[in-house]
Amino acid sequence: MAGHALLELETFLPYRLSVLSNTLSQAIARVYDKRFGLSVTEWRAMAVLGHRADLSGREVAERTAMDKVAVSRAIARLLSKGLVERGTAANDKRRSVLRLSEEGWKIYDQVAPLALEHEQRLLSHLSMEEREWLARILDTLWKAELVESKR
Repeated sequence: MAGHALLELETFLPYRLSVLSNTLSQAIARVYDKRFGLSVTEWRAMAVLGHRADLSGREVAERTAMDKVAVSRAIARLLSKGLVERGTAANDKRRSVLRLSEEGWKIYDQVAPLALEHEQRLLSHLSMEEREWLARILDTLWKAELVESKR
């Protein structure tokens, strides 16, 4: 391997963040998959719509930073399950928007507290100062990536 750049995945930040994210997502995903038959992508779309209704599929994909095709398929499944409804925007009748249905809210109201509880268990391993630093570091990296991605 002489003469080649050495990339040690175990210390490569994007890899570590990705593995951590996948591990954390899968831990809570087991609960909502088993209980409600939801995929990670479906739950993330529901979580976004639970936070802010009347978004287009494209906006859901942007807010989750997930692949547009994967989000589109997840939304189609959520629509077919009756968990999401499609309507038109109040300010532009040509624009299609999504919102959780009554049934979608019932599931959201069960899964969101589980997700928050999982987050609290994870954060309990950090001191308050470490939590504040983590938030600052993540915010800084997020802003830096947004700048880099526009170059």
